[in-house]
Amino acid sequence: LAFWNNHPSLSYLFSGMFIGSTSQAPRIDEGRVEAIDELELAMLQFNCFDSPSPWMVDRWFRNLLTDLTGNTHRSEICMDKLFSPDSSTGRLGLIEFRGFEMPPHAEMSLVQQLLVRAILLMLWEKPYTAKLKRHGAALHDRYLLPMVVRDDFSEVLHELKLSGIGFKESWFNSQFEFRFPVAGTVKVDQTIIELRQAIEPWNVLGEEPAAGGTARSVDSSLERLQVTVKNFDPEKVALSVNGYRLPLKQWSGDTYFIGLKYRAWQPPHCLHPAIPVHAPLSFDLVNIENEKALGGCCYYTSHPGGAAYETRPVNALAAEARRKERFTTFGHTSGRMKLKSLPDVVQHRYTVDLRLASLLP
Repeated sequence: LAFWNNHPSLSYLFSGMFIGSTSQAPRIDEGRVEAIDELELAMLQFNCFDSPSPWMVDRWFRNLLTDLTGNTHRSEICMDKLFSPDSSTGRLGLIEFRGFEMPPHAEMSLVQQLLVRAILLMLWEKPYTAKLKRHGAALHDRYLLPMVVRDDFSEVLHELKLSGIGFKESWFNSQFEFRFPVAGTVKVDQTIIELRQAIEPWNVLGEEPAAGGTARSVDSSLERLQVTVKNFDPEKVALSVNGYRLPLKQWSGDTYFIGLKYRAWQPPHCLHPAIPVHAPLSFDLVNIENEKALGGCCYYTSHPGGAAYETRPVNALAAEARRKERFTTFGHTSGRMKLKSLPDVVQHRYTVDLRLASLLP
């Protein structure tokens, strides 16, 4: 529990599309604010016993490893079938890692299983004693971006290596590209701009009438991108999206990045329905001195021509072709442009929310 708490990449690199506090496998610190305090207290009690009864583990942790409604089967690490004294079906010795989604290939599944076994072996040989981290807002602000996830996962592999278990990071390239696919790359002079899909947790909306009863939908209108810029000099050039200057964060050397949260489409039911769609997203590399756009790219969330596909893609190659159509190296702003500033509330975040920019005069 402590190892997963300290390494959010294990929660998000192998997860499905729907994550967050109302998903099928929420992290313990994604729901209740005081959850980490309660978990810390439970672990202190656990350490006070030399040889606790097996069923005490269930009593210490079963009420913490739940979702917001108290469902013990809907948590990232589910132990309701480990050793419950209430019934024989609860004493199966099972721990479920529900944050792992089934990957599309057997080889990807095998390396995931090997990773979990290796972590358990490492913790069995040497118990994990690091303190729990209180990520707070940084959990969804930073750790849903592919660059931060990969960096944290590198630390996981490094800890395994120190324990004598060697994993190559290249073994997980397929998982990384599958979870965070590249939307497009463009080179402007010597500067390279890369757009990569990030993770966006969708909020569950209030009840709505439906056939035969009520339904609770999610706000799937929001998406998130990671914008990475290489060979970038912030003193000479700036990067903008739809005319707003992005507060890029330095990663290493001349590499900068930022997360971008935006409204991709306008469903009939969503949060803040008065805020319009932000797509297409127009990215411009702007010379600060003369306020001239040097180049850029455009990203569309649907067909660039506004058409709708009448059929589903027949295979993965057809789906990939459609995704590539949504990224173009033309259509960005040309000539001189005066950049607008984003609200101060997003300047220090790792993920910029374009919905706040929509409210500016």
